Amino acid sequence: MQLRSSLASLVFAGMAAIATIAATPAPSATMSPYPQGTETAFVKSIAADLQHRFPTPDAAEAAGYFRYTNVDEDGAISYTNLHWQSGNPHQPSQLWYDAQGNLLGADFSALQSSSPSQPQVWGVNYHRWTSFREHIHYVLTQPDGTQKYGGVGAAKFAKAGGDVDDPKAETLVKMGLATSADQVAHVFLFPSIWDLIVWVKPNPAGAFADTNPNVATPSPGPTSKS
Repeated sequence: MQLRSSLASLVFAGMAAIATIAATPAPSATMSPYPQGTETAFVKSIAADLQHRFPTPDAAEAAGYFRYTNVDEDGAISYTNLHWQSGNPHQPSQLWYDAQGNLLGADFSALQSSSPSQPQVWGVNYHRWTSFREHIHYVLTQPDGTQKYGGVGAAKFAKAGGDVDDPKAETLVKMGLATSADQVAHVFLFPSIWDLIVWVKPNPAGAFADTNPNVATPSPGPTSKS
């Protein structure tokens, strides 16, 4: 879904690229996208759990998640709670919904600072965890009440005088990305992580596939109602 392709480096070339980064990273090309062995029980368990707890964006927001992307190329919108260390299968770091508010799937994360190699947990093949380098995301509130989603590389943010580990709205203003600090609804570090994506919505292509033919893929737009 969203955070898909294995990225050797992050390229922020507009909002479409940001949505891709925020969504689902691709499993290893050499692996089947279908659950194998103990992975079957894992997928079945988290699908039932997440559909029960987070069936809608409202339920996700009530639990502390917030939206930070446009609709990506796979029809998904990402929400995060900024908890990048998923201690168990009940703690997704990101949830994705379609434009109609239906739950599609989730990301689970492990900080690379505390896990130098891919996690070997929950009966999931460790090769399914992909690497993401740190970067900054932000959400801006527009005068008409819509929200604009964006991102910038950590090095560029630091070059502008920002603290990557504690990003502030004022740095976005200095960079010309926001007109005022009051416009910034969220600005946060997306740290270097290992990331595991799983489709919750039934996927004939496999629970670990990049895309889901059962999901409509509308063209990403520049803004969205908050």
